[in-house]
Amino acid sequence: MNMENEVIEFDIGLGGGGDDAVDIEQPLDDEEMADSSPTGGGSGGVGEVYIPEGDPDLEPYEGMEFESEEAAKAFYNSYARRVGFSTRVSSSRRSRKDGAIIQRSFVCAKEGFRNLNEKRTKDREIKRPRIITRVGCKASLSVKIQDSGKWVVSGFVKEHNHELVPPDQVHCLRSHRQISGPAKTLIDTLQAAGMGPRRIMSALIKEYGGISKVGFTEVDCRNYMRNNRQRSLEGDIQLLLDYLRQMRADNPAFFYAVQGDEEQCTGNVFWADPKARAYYTYFGDTVTFDTTYRSNRYRLPFAPFIGVNHHGQPVLFGCAFLINESEASFVWLFKTWLMAMSGCPPVSITTDHDAVIRSAIMQVFPETRHRFCKWHIFKKCQEKLSHVFLKHPNFEADFHKSVNLTDSVEEFESCWLSLVDKYDLREHEWLQTIYSARGQWVPVYLRDTFFAEMSITQRSDSMNSYFDGYVNASTNLNQFFKLYEKALESRNEKEVKADYDTMNTSPVLKTPSPMEKQASELYTRKLFTRFQEELVGTLTFMASKVEDDEEITVYQVEKFGEDHKANYVKFNVLEMRATCSCQMFEFSGLLCRHVLAVFRVTNVLTLPSHYILKRWTRNAKSSVILEERASDVFSSYLESHTVRYNTLRHEAFKFVDEGAESVDTYNVAMDALQEAARRVALATKNEGRIPIINGRIREDSTNDGIQAKYSTGDHQGSTGQQLSEDDMDIKIQELTHELDSANRKCEVYRANLLSVLRDIEDHKQQLSVKVQNIKLSLKDGI
Repeated sequence: MNMENEVIEFDIGLGGGGDDAVDIEQPLDDEEMADSSPTGGGSGGVGEVYIPEGDPDLEPYEGMEFESEEAAKAFYNSYARRVGFSTRVSSSRRSRKDGAIIQRSFVCAKEGFRNLNEKRTKDREIKRPRIITRVGCKASLSVKIQDSGKWVVSGFVKEHNHELVPPDQVHCLRSHRQISGPAKTLIDTLQAAGMGPRRIMSALIKEYGGISKVGFTEVDCRNYMRNNRQRSLEGDIQLLLDYLRQMRADNPAFFYAVQGDEEQCTGNVFWADPKARAYYTYFGDTVTFDTTYRSNRYRLPFAPFIGVNHHGQPVLFGCAFLINESEASFVWLFKTWLMAMSGCPPVSITTDHDAVIRSAIMQVFPETRHRFCKWHIFKKCQEKLSHVFLKHPNFEADFHKSVNLTDSVEEFESCWLSLVDKYDLREHEWLQTIYSARGQWVPVYLRDTFFAEMSITQRSDSMNSYFDGYVNASTNLNQFFKLYEKALESRNEKEVKADYDTMNTSPVLKTPSPMEKQASELYTRKLFTRFQEELVGTLTFMASKVEDDEEITVYQVEKFGEDHKANYVKFNVLEMRATCSCQMFEFSGLLCRHVLAVFRVTNVLTLPSHYILKRWTRNAKSSVILEERASDVFSSYLESHTVRYNTLRHEAFKFVDEGAESVDTYNVAMDALQEAARRVALATKNEGRIPIINGRIREDSTNDGIQAKYSTGDHQGSTGQQLSEDDMDIKIQELTHELDSANRKCEVYRANLLSVLRDIEDHKQQLSVKVQNIKLSLKDGI
């Protein structure tokens, strides 16, 4: 080289270079195999030299010429594939005259060492640290350009300081993983047909005759499919925004929001129609954020917010398109959804098992109970433990038993430990991960929170996506809008049908219980059927009192013939409140058969109002404020009678226990009971006519009759002052009696009025159902 070609050297990692070298490769995925050989480890032995074996004629040598820099790079990479290592570009030298590259070095991917002290890692927390793969290997190839324009090898180091990768694993090395044109075409075709990356890789392995001949891994396939989907969405996203703008123009109450610039949409999109927002006020206590369509299997990254209505059917609370799936984007989405729902967070929310979503929910819904979808975890279990499922046919049943059929935290922990020991899975990484998160998906940890599910072991209808049967893996954005509207129409029709059945048909009662009749008039048909199952189930259960501390009585409830398995119910008779160890009411909002069995033996004849959740009643969507009081009036007599009965019964039992201790206490108790019986008979005969002064009744048995007489302490004569006080007491009692009579009449009038209001509301809902049916029939006719 002459003086005008004097060069400037850019040392970007040669020798001691770290991750700042010119590395054109993408970061490793968590599931991707590292560049190090599984057999060779991350660092070579001290002083050991590994010399590649192969055809000497195909090895680089000094003086070897290439037509271009790219040709040299391709040759060295091809050589590396044959002998078992990965390559990368390391350093270059440029001409001072025109800045053109005149020298290039290609090195083994294990060249240099990672700089662990660099500023970009010190100033922030590394959430997913990459494994260390660089071990200071010196193997390299250097080429420089000649005056003729050709590139010549100016240096070649053959020896490595680490073991090389065998031929059957070389396809996992990063520089040798490339998706060819024919492979891309096949992936595109299969992705359009709705296949996921796992099934596509199986097809490619079969097509090419082995994984090593495919030339890339499943991670590469998944990344390619994700990028494919991102590119297609960039062209289609304006269609979505145009649709949302039109919906807003048609109805100003329609809500939509775009993350970032609406003209150049690169963030998430959210929308909710007026019905979704209204329904959230009725049924927004529990929500499912359904990310089924997030996976590469689907072409649309579509995620609806779903709730459960009073018929147990899924209802929509809004939808999102997940263009960006970063934590910040999910935070934006949840905050936007909360704003659209009037800022009222749900009691509970269910999502897929995802660390990013979990972090976003903790920020936006700190008071909301977050649950991972158990059924998604079960499905993932079949993938992660497929070898165990194949080898051990009983594993699935044992896994199901430990998760779904345990009644306490202690029982679950014991069953889980037995499970992982029995199948030698204690060290299984994925199982350890879900076990550490057990408080967010195992039922025994969640039963104290409302999730609107009728059973802990059965899957709720709401967990089946709102759009099942409409949006599938091959749905594109052009098809989506029609299918979306069709799904809304179908769900609405099913709700109308359920409303009609509830209002116009009467269920068959299976017992003479006033409670069953009460429930049949309050609950929707489906919820009543579920309640009826529990009520009838009490007939096979026995409730025995095991503890009584005056205020709270504890009952042991067990099924006849199954005394080894019992539930415990704590019952406060004065407040008419009961809690069961199974926690069904807390979880589903319906009383369990264990509490109902206790109600049966304690003569609680109707459901106390605090055990009737409005969201499960036929009037869940009613706007009549007094509606709930109508149900209270409907059962007020029975409830007040039940309270009086249970209170007296409770006190009488204590009286009997103490009176039977000895002969003396027995005689005193019998005298007291006889006196009480006589006074109760007197009160019954003269109900409403005998005034009670200062809480006492005075009796005079002379003149062959019973007279109520009021005394202030002197029976021989009364002064004017004493008579005046007696007259005053009598007057007070008369006024009190009149007031009580007036209150009773008012209660009757109010009950009649509320009954009329309830009839009006029922009639309004019936008319609404008929209007909907007419609309549907007209639409079908058209």
